[in-house]
Amino acid sequence: MALTREQMACRVAQELHDGFYVNLGIGIPTLVANYIPDHMDVMLQSENGLLGMGPFPTEAELDPDMINAGKQTVTARVGASIVDSAESFAMIRGGHIDLTVLGALEVDVHGNIASWMIPGKMVKGMGGAMDLVAGADNIIVMMTHASKSGESKLLSQCKLPLTGANCINRILTDLAYLEVKDGSFVLKERAPGVSVAEIVEKTAGHLIVPDTVPEMKLQ
Repeated sequence: MALTREQMACRVAQELHDGFYVNLGIGIPTLVANYIPDHMDVMLQSENGLLGMGPFPTEAELDPDMINAGKQTVTARVGASIVDSAESFAMIRGGHIDLTVLGALEVDVHGNIASWMIPGKMVKGMGGAMDLVAGADNIIVMMTHASKSGESKLLSQCKLPLTGANCINRILTDLAYLEVKDGSFVLKERAPGVSVAEIVEKTAGHLIVPDTVPEMKLQ
């Protein structure tokens, strides 16, 4: 069975380490904030100038002026800082973010990512994605493995305009956890109940399947 958005966020949260500065992109990646282990000190950064985001607020905690880059209301953890956009992007462009988690429309076997536009359709725009993929060495893409029409999003070559080139090395989909290496996707884990055959069928780009592919362990 495919992972839910919450289960995807839970799995990505396992890639966090104590002391990390992390940027969570718009969409599914924002849910990772809800699964940071209690014992772990992680600072979440948002392009609009908030360093130290907490989980999404309860109704009692809601402050309409405290928002992330996607205009969702958020909380600020103890020790948070609010800065202007120039300082926020200086952190990103200067390589000071330890992990970036982004959504995507397509990723290909060369580590290229397309995440910002579909020609002829209205989309939200680029945001800080181009800066994030250029300034970060450690990026995880979170997305569904295939589109609603069943077309693979893991391709031999991206068809949509690129956000960044040769920059993606890890992908978490609703079906699998994969690495991008030497012009191929490498299957590292599969979602509980999902067969290797289904992942192969829904991956358009070249996929390397090890002899043993473990099921993900979800906290």
